[in-house]
This record gives sequence, C-alpha cells and structure tokens, in this order.
Amino acid sequence: MSPLDSLLAKRVTVMGLGSFGGGAAVTRWLCDRGARVLLTDLAKPETLEESLASIADLVADGRVELALGEHHERQFTNVDLVVANPAVPLPWSNRFLAAAAAAGVPVTTEIRLVVERIPDPSRVIGITGSAGKSTTSAMIAHALRGLLGEDRVRFGGNIGGSLLPELASMRPGDWTVLELSSAMLHWLAPGIGFKDAPGWSPPVALLTNLRENHGDWHGSFDHYASSKGVIFRFQRPGDAAFVADDHPDTRRLLERERVSPMLVPARPDAAEAALIERHLRLRIPGAHNLLNARAAAAVVREAIAREGRDVTPESVLEALGSFAGLPHRLELVCEHEGVRFFNDSKSTTPQSCLLAVAAFDEERARGRIRLIAGGYDKKSDLAPIAGLASTIAGLYTIGATGPAIDAASGGRTRPCGTLDEAMSAIARDARPGDIVLLSPACASWGQFRNYEERGRRFAELARDFARLAGSVG
Repeated sequence: MSPLDSLLAKRVTVMGLGSFGGGAAVTRWLCDRGARVLLTDLAKPETLEESLASIADLVADGRVELALGEHHERQFTNVDLVVANPAVPLPWSNRFLAAAAAAGVPVTTEIRLVVERIPDPSRVIGITGSAGKSTTSAMIAHALRGLLGEDRVRFGGNIGGSLLPELASMRPGDWTVLELSSAMLHWLAPGIGFKDAPGWSPPVALLTNLRENHGDWHGSFDHYASSKGVIFRFQRPGDAAFVADDHPDTRRLLERERVSPMLVPARPDAAEAALIERHLRLRIPGAHNLLNARAAAAVVREAIAREGRDVTPESVLEALGSFAGLPHRLELVCEHEGVRFFNDSKSTTPQSCLLAVAAFDEERARGRIRLIAGGYDKKSDLAPIAGLASTIAGLYTIGATGPAIDAASGGRTRPCGTLDEAMSAIARDARPGDIVLLSPACASWGQFRNYEERGRRFAELARDFARLAGSVG
C-alpha cells in the first residue's frame, strides 16, 4: 500500500490538474479523506477552465489552494505527499520531483492510488500498446458488461477520468478494465516515487503492439519499451498474458521480460475465420479493428473462465458485434453529397494513422482518401506519413510537424498550417465518393488543448461542409 494510508489533515501537493479529469478527481478524492491540497499546474487558468469548474466548491471552502502558471520547490518539499500527473515528461529529471525525493517526500500517481485499492485485485484486466489500446480496452469492457452485467464491470485508466470515485461502490467479484499508458506503467515499477513502492502488473494483461512512440516523454525507445514491459513484469504464477503483435521489437520485449504469452496471430486460422464470418458484425472499419476484436475476445474468454463459467466463442463475438466504437477513433461524423468524414483525432502516432488509412483498403478506397495530418512534434519518424502522399487523393498538412511532412513527401502534400485551412482546401478539392480523414499521427498541443478539442473542431467543420464548399465555389 502507498504511504500515508490515512490522509486526514495531511498536506498533499497535486502536480498537474490537466484537462481530462484525472487531476480534479484525485483532488476531490484526497479532500474527501481529509487532506489539505495544494493544486499546482504550469498551465494558465484560462486553459483549465473546465477542470477548475469541477473543483470550484473545494477552492471556495478552502480545502484546495491553487498555484497555477508556475511551480515552486517549496510546494514539493514542505508537504507530506506529492501526487504527480503521469503526463509530466522525464519525471526522473524533473527538478521539482527531485526536490521532493531529496526531502524524503513520497511521490505517487492517481493510477497507483487506484490499483492499490481495487477491492478485488484478482479481477483486473490491463491493456497497453502503441496503438489500438483504447479501442481494444473499450471492446473488452463492452463485451464483459454484455455477458456479466453492466454493474459488474468498471472501465478507466488512460481513457479518461478516474476510478477513484468508484472505489467505494466496487465489490469483490467486480471486474476492472484499465487502459494503461507507458507513463502510467513507468510509475507502477518498483521504487518509483518512494523507496518501498512495489511493482504492479495486472493478473490479466494484453499488449496490443509495440512501435516507436512518446520519445518526448521517455527520452528513448528502450525506456518506452521497458515501461510497456511493466504490464507483464510483476505477474504471478497463474496470471494470464496476451499479445496481439509479432513485431521484432515486441519479441525482444517478451524475451527481456521472460514472458511466454498467448499470441493472437495477425490472421485467424480457418476455424476462427469461419466463426467470425458467422457471428461477428463489426460496426467499425478496418482489419486492425478486427484484430483488436479478436484480441478482446481472447481476453474476455479468459476473464469468464476465471469465474468458473463456460462461455462459447460465438457468444463473445456476438457481444463484441454491438460495440459502436469510440469518439475520435475512426468515427464516422457525417456524409455530405457522397463525401464521408471520419474523425480519427485520437491518432497521435504514425502507426495509428497508417492503420486508419489501411482501414479503407477493404473497400479499395485508398485513392479517394483526403488525409489531414500533422500537429505537435513528439519526435516520431513521420516519413511513412509523407509516403502516403503518392497513394491517396490528397495529404493536407497542419501543425508544427507539417513542414517536415511536406519536405519528406517531395512536395506532394498540400501545406495548410491549420485544420480550418485544411478543411477549406478540401472543400475545393473533394468529389463524391471521397473520404475526408482526420488522422493526424501527432499530438494536438500547440493548436488545440487536446485531441478531443481537435476532433470536435473537425466535426464542426465537417457538418458545416456545405457552407465551406459554397464559400469557395
């Protein structure tokens, strides 16, 4: 268990409010346990309006003190506990976290607080991967709810919000499905944050895939891969490990972690293919989503078996077939005069963008795709994205990485700079049968607060496409 199990009258610094609710949720949870909270974030108040509004009552009654726009070392040394936002990059070299460590102040994270307190730790499913982890996690939770009942399955982690408020209502026997980022997993390794911090891995774990990603946070691919490996590293005899990827980098990781997982192969054998043909009707496009569904089905069957119950492969596939997809992940926003608009704003890696484009290969529509790509520079190799320019109807670049994609394409892109300009250009170019795809391959920061805001703006522009087209006609 974490230090300071009793938080009554303890002084706690929450480092990072964020825009997705995790910082606000942990702040309220701490206050409910009697802690006195100092909430500090480098962002200015105007960029945190929604999150600040959710804790306005705590600030008003003096239980939370705000320190926004900057950090000071004393905020990390004159306290009993620091709760760090896992989005803080390179935390081992962060001078404020280093000051806390030097002062003997333990540091923890929202996700460690959750996993240490789940009432039934034997019924936790953890999912990670460079791409597909959100969709696969949501598929698993959806199918389990359909098979076991809505009230027996909790879903959280990296996908947004926090499960801390739900801990009190969880019961032994309930299942917890966690999407886990590489940053979250880093903080769940032993000795991270405080001397006696134990290593933690879920008893049922799935790695969807492993490719280069988040170089800005980890500093190296080796550190990124090692953090991903935490998903398996502390499993115990009898725990279950699944992998849906046979890439050399993944094989090296499994060898290093000494894991022999159940492999979900890229293509089903004849028997599985026949079952899928008869019983699975996926509502989201792409071969990669079929692989996600097959990996989800394997994990769901394992979970049901752990309850001592029988479940047929057919019933699991049918439960997955009603999954409607997630917002901002190949989401069909609208159609206008034969032009379809897909919001894949959650695509923040080159691999996820390539998968989104490939999702339309089955309908032989790659040559009709008008792709919007670019954004914040995470130091990923964007050459594969530039290479798409010669295979699709148009590649419209935006954000800080736009010029690099333009240069790597040999001048075959349409430099636009902003999402609004890209949609205006597409309004001039699009023809019936085209697919307008926002799949940026990069983070949103710099032009948007998060991928959700970027996706919402795309949806607004798509739904207003008739006006855009008229204004350039």
